[in-house]
Amino acid sequence: MIEKFRNITNRIGLPRLIITSLFIGVCIMAALMKQDFGLLVSDVLRRFGMFGVLALAMIPAIQCGTGPNFALPIGIICGLLGALIAIELGLTSPAMGYGLVSAVLISLPFAVATGLVYGMLLNRIKGSEMLVATYTGFSIVSFMQIGWVTLPFRHPEMVWPIGRGLRVTINLDTSYGQVLNDFMAFHVGGAKVPTGLLLFFFGSCFIIWLFSRSKAGTALRATGDNPRFAAASGINVDRNRIIGTILSTVIGAVGIIIYSQSYGYLQLYLDPLYMAFPAVAAVLIGGASTRKAKISHAIIGVFLFQGILVVALPVANQMFPEGNLSEVLRMIVQNGIILYALTKVGGEI
Repeated sequence: MIEKFRNITNRIGLPRLIITSLFIGVCIMAALMKQDFGLLVSDVLRRFGMFGVLALAMIPAIQCGTGPNFALPIGIICGLLGALIAIELGLTSPAMGYGLVSAVLISLPFAVATGLVYGMLLNRIKGSEMLVATYTGFSIVSFMQIGWVTLPFRHPEMVWPIGRGLRVTINLDTSYGQVLNDFMAFHVGGAKVPTGLLLFFFGSCFIIWLFSRSKAGTALRATGDNPRFAAASGINVDRNRIIGTILSTVIGAVGIIIYSQSYGYLQLYLDPLYMAFPAVAAVLIGGASTRKAKISHAIIGVFLFQGILVVALPVANQMFPEGNLSEVLRMIVQNGIILYALTKVGGEI
């Protein structure tokens, strides 16, 4: 019996098994407490699509051998910058998709350029990628505290009415807020299905899957699986590490734009600081390790991670209305999974 349980644990992965059991448990508790399941399902689907693309940014970074991209704020800053420029230039008409596409296209050159520089940096510090990634991500966010104040933006919906600088949050209702959420959306049993948002996420998964099956994608994965064997086979390891870093940065830039349109706001200053951690936690919960990751890990992990947060927090608040247990629970789940995963650097979780 113990051996059978051990085999199941090894096949599914302990973090995924724990989180899945916890998710089922809180869903049962939510039903017993007569929570609004339609509202909960709507929120789970929305957050699944919101965070999905950001979690996908971890896949090329892990596959190329640089590990989970804790410097995801670099890509996030590029995405925010592209969105701000699109609004400043008036390229965010409420017409379906126009503002969203403008923001993505403007952000791409910034993401490619910064991903290239960051990838070159990672090639110089092999073996310490995650440590440097965390420092770099925090540093770029701190640096942009000055940038958001000094950059010459003038749009009245973005700048403070008095003084200089951009606001902390910028409303997207008059530009491209909720465009994907509302595109072909429908209701089932009181739950809203954000069709456009989910289609974009799964479309992104399909594109990454196609790339992974290409010659370039195969070389990228070979670089991460066994750098010495890849080099002996004629694969340029350093170049593929840079390509993986660029792809991760670009996906992060696109991901924050998708996240922001669903949320309805752009969040500047310190808000991008910790956004890499939910993305890392999601892929690790989904079954990835710091050396191996697949698209399915991102899909499963985002659903479980966001699902348990959406369902568990109202349950905790109803059980303990006088405390802030929901925030404590979120931090325990998120950071606990990351910590466990980082102790398994030598193999898969």
